[in-house]
Amino acid sequence: VKFNNCAGNKGVRYETNSLDFKVRADGTLYAAHHLQVPSKQLILVVTAWDPQTLGRWEAMVRFLVAEKSQHNGHKPKGRKALPGELVQQQSDTLLPWRQHQSANGLRRQKRDWVIPPINVPENSRGPFPQQLVRIRSDKDKEIHIRYSITGVGADQPPMEVFNIDPVSGRMYVTRPMDREERASYHLRAHAVDMNGNKVENPIDLYIYVIDMNDNRPEFINQVYNGSVDEGSKPGTYVMTVTANDADDGTTANGMVRYRIVTQTPQSPSQNMFTINSETGDIVTVAAGLDREKVQQYIVIVQATDMEGNLNYGLSNTATAIITVTDVNDNPPEFTTSTVRAAGWCNAEQPRKGVRTSVVITGDLAGRLMGQAGSRNWRGMGLPTTTCTHSHFSFSQPKGPREKIQHFAAAVDYEMNRAFMLTVMVSNQAPLASGIQMSFQSTAGVTISVTDVNEAPYFPTNHKLIRLEEGVPTGTVLTTFSAVDPDRFMQQAVRYSKLSDPANWLNINATNGQITTAAVLDRESDYIKNNVYEATFLAADNGIPPASGTGTLQIYLIDINDNAPELLPKEAQICEKPNLNVINITAADADIDPNVGPFVFELPSVPSAVRKNWTITRLNGDYAQLSLRIMYLEAGVYDVPIIVTDSGNPPLYNTSVIKVKVCPCDENGDCTTIGAVAAAGLGTGAIIAILICIIILLTMVLLFVVWMKRREKERHTKQLLIDPEDDVRDNILKYDEEGGGEEDQDYDLSQLQQPETMDHVLNKTPGVRRVDERPIGAEPQYPIRPVIPHPGDIGDFINEGLRAADNDPTAPPYDSLLVFDYEGSGSTAGSVSSLNSSSSGDQDYDYLNDWGPRFKKLADMYGGGEED
Repeated sequence: VKFNNCAGNKGVRYETNSLDFKVRADGTLYAAHHLQVPSKQLILVVTAWDPQTLGRWEAMVRFLVAEKSQHNGHKPKGRKALPGELVQQQSDTLLPWRQHQSANGLRRQKRDWVIPPINVPENSRGPFPQQLVRIRSDKDKEIHIRYSITGVGADQPPMEVFNIDPVSGRMYVTRPMDREERASYHLRAHAVDMNGNKVENPIDLYIYVIDMNDNRPEFINQVYNGSVDEGSKPGTYVMTVTANDADDGTTANGMVRYRIVTQTPQSPSQNMFTINSETGDIVTVAAGLDREKVQQYIVIVQATDMEGNLNYGLSNTATAIITVTDVNDNPPEFTTSTVRAAGWCNAEQPRKGVRTSVVITGDLAGRLMGQAGSRNWRGMGLPTTTCTHSHFSFSQPKGPREKIQHFAAAVDYEMNRAFMLTVMVSNQAPLASGIQMSFQSTAGVTISVTDVNEAPYFPTNHKLIRLEEGVPTGTVLTTFSAVDPDRFMQQAVRYSKLSDPANWLNINATNGQITTAAVLDRESDYIKNNVYEATFLAADNGIPPASGTGTLQIYLIDINDNAPELLPKEAQICEKPNLNVINITAADADIDPNVGPFVFELPSVPSAVRKNWTITRLNGDYAQLSLRIMYLEAGVYDVPIIVTDSGNPPLYNTSVIKVKVCPCDENGDCTTIGAVAAAGLGTGAIIAILICIIILLTMVLLFVVWMKRREKERHTKQLLIDPEDDVRDNILKYDEEGGGEEDQDYDLSQLQQPETMDHVLNKTPGVRRVDERPIGAEPQYPIRPVIPHPGDIGDFINEGLRAADNDPTAPPYDSLLVFDYEGSGSTAGSVSSLNSSSSGDQDYDYLNDWGPRFKKLADMYGGGEED
């Protein structure tokens, strides 16, 4: 292969996508080993890439393989391939099952072809499905063949990444590939006839995903911490940073290079450190590291793939914190030679024997220049007098370049009231080489001890005792007493509770004896890791009073006092067995060995439980509940289960699990109707509910129709009685309510029987209500004319209505008025005077003029001859 990159091809490297062929530096393509190529063509991809510019170029190379001649195995010289043959050779169709015909017409045994790997670049943009290759057998000219592929990516997860047209044999990729997810696929191609019989042997297909630079380098840590001694020489190793790239590490996509972006502070040089671009090792590159000037450097490191090419590569950064460690290059020195000091106990009131703070009144301090807290900075005091010098030592300053302000002394007023000593100070570490100075300094110190009231203390703190839970109330646990260090003060110590979260303990205020105030329960929320912790206070009566605290820890040993509880409380199962089961377990508040393994069993009573259900043991903690019978009606069932733990003695508990039995589909899930049935309603109950709803709706509909009919009758009812009806007096009820809001303001006392009858006696004559009884003289109707008139009845009624409307005693709602009471002395004659005789002395024809309501009466008493 020939390649020209316009720069003389210097440093260009070649590679192929096949393990069977290699390319030399001059472009010569050669076989890496002996191989057989049974097809007429072989397709390879040759890649040329420049390590300097990271440029990559690809070219496809087709090998046109000539068949050996019958005589000497070589193709005759001078014969060129025909155009038709060339087109067939350059086709992308693979014939892995080629049959070879011998000269005498006999078919020789075929050899399966090893298909070269198929390369697919990752993150391809499609369009999809994208054809990769076509596979066919030369037998498809004789019979109809169906092609298929199997393997990971076809019929195994991940599914359907590749598929093949069963008729044409074209194989496709259906979606973009990700090399970091899977770098290669191994498929097998199959060829069968229409009946599914194997026509050819399966062929292996290898598909390799070509890596693309789609992943940034990722540092293992975002912040790296390292250190280097001050004054280190250039080239001193400091630390190593590491970044990983998910891309192919054998290509430039995954080759990471490092560089330093910034350094803070840039003192004494802006390039104090350098980094190995390949390994990530950070080393010093300049001299002048001085901790007293710069104590810490912050270096930003960048990792870039594509071998560090900033134009094409992807980058990421991390922070390297480099601490400059101290070396002893500054000796200590005192600023004065004589100091007087007074010491007393500090604010925490520590007990005797504990180091206490003694403030120095003079200026006794070693001016130390080293790193605070280090051996190079920390002074080491040593008294030189005959006193017990082991009582004193230097304490650490709070910061660099700060004077030492106090000693740390285990002083005791009851033992020593004053100390005189000479102190020598020096660094704990020797001076660095090349420092021409004295390594120590001395000064005299006089210390007076002031007596103070020291707090009582508990000799054993924290105190731990062990006992079983459940001890009865009033049990003596221990005596938790304190000691008062003040020997020269006659003081009494009193005890009290400071912290008792569960209020389980009592303490004797005098001697510190602790007893139980309640039953101790290891399963309580106040127990942490089987330990109950309480704090007690010991206070003296000194001036000022002082107190100390002590902590008592009670380790509770578990006993089997909690029965196991069944889990879960509710479950769901199909009405037919073998579809699913219910996994059950148990929870026990106790701990080993008072918990599992558990025993799960069904009670014998009621008998339906063991008849319908069965329990299968899985292990010590789990079992399965399933149906024993072939069918169980949908509904909610309470299944009691006895759970027994492994304690000594064992405890058991009968728990009820609510099981919803419902019809299931083919996937084992409850159907919608099954969910309703499982809620506790059977099919019969659902039908009964539907029938009740229909009946209720029918009743409502009938009631509405009846109300409308009655309303219609009320509107069409005549004011007077129909002639066909009984002529006797009838009370017509119109079911009319009051007016509206204007009628709501009325006196309810009007509905009661009045005590006086004045309002009745003073009422307008001719009208009364049905709820009144006439008292005294009856009111008279208005006198009607002797000669009847057709409007006489209407005028009489209107006059009565007018009198009722003007009655101030009438109730504010509509009332039934009766006009049939004539009273004494009525001008109307008796109705008994009307008879059926045909005397003819009375003319009733005027009744015809009164309207249709009196027409029948006129016909009855009228002057017709036929009557």
